[in-house]
Amino acid sequence: MPATALKPATEAQGQTALAVMAFMQGFSIEATRPDADELVALKSVLPAGTAVTLTAIPRRPHSELIAGATRLRAQGFEPIPHLAARSVSSHGALDDLLSRLSALAGVRRVLAIGGDSERAEGPFNSAIELIESGLLQRYRIVEVGIAGYPEGHPRLPPETLDRALAAKIEAAGQTGLGITIVTQFAFDPVAILIWVRRLRDLGIEHPVRIGMAGPTDLSTLLRYARRCGVRASAQGLTRQAGLIKHLLGVSTPAAIIRPLAEAQAQVQAQVQANGQLGRVAAHFFSFGGAAATARWAKAVAAGRIVLDRTEGFGVEPP
Repeated sequence: MPATALKPATEAQGQTALAVMAFMQGFSIEATRPDADELVALKSVLPAGTAVTLTAIPRRPHSELIAGATRLRAQGFEPIPHLAARSVSSHGALDDLLSRLSALAGVRRVLAIGGDSERAEGPFNSAIELIESGLLQRYRIVEVGIAGYPEGHPRLPPETLDRALAAKIEAAGQTGLGITIVTQFAFDPVAILIWVRRLRDLGIEHPVRIGMAGPTDLSTLLRYARRCGVRASAQGLTRQAGLIKHLLGVSTPAAIIRPLAEAQAQVQAQVQANGQLGRVAAHFFSFGGAAATARWAKAVAAGRIVLDRTEGFGVEPP
């Protein structure tokens, strides 16, 4: 056990550990093309019916997304595929994609995004156009996930993001679709809390899944952060005590989860509407592998944690 580790010996530490456990209940995982071995490993960790989001990879055929969703369903998971608007070449292509996702993988929930492509391959340029197409409902989609950006967007100002989010929520509501907001992975718990509270102040009460990078090495984490436009740097990350356990080792989102969990528990204890976080849960981007992320998250949800002297915690071995 590290020298700085603390068992939850005091009442305050015990309450923090319970808050972390509560925050982690119902966590979700995002995976990219999980192979057969990884799916078997996931099945040994996660209960049947767990939602697993499937990343849409730019310039890869939709057949790969369909195959991944089908494999997930066969293993007892609920697949939630990304639909990247700018990667859909036509209305017919979207119709075909949704038809096969529904028939072969029983997909009922999707995550609609604009996508990483700079130029649209067809008539869809943004997620709202997918929502307004009417095709989601035709294939019995009941809920759509939309993106949120707690640390901002590299190309869009906050006001534009607010308007786009409100427009997507309105469009989904008018077409009878449920809404969940899934955020880009972020590193700053203060920024996340401010953003969630601002949503609530705007009257947006939909569930929010806070995106975080699962356990992974620092170089991989920074590569994805730069690719996704997340405001992060090696210097900024290493300043966050508890987030980086070893500079050349493995990073975990413990220093993000703990303050979020504490804030949520405090609000619930006060039973006050002002500053209410609402329905908030954890969502993990599995840059270090879906099975490894799932094992870590399950251990945290089960309370196998050791609080440290900063803002994070470690995970005890089984």
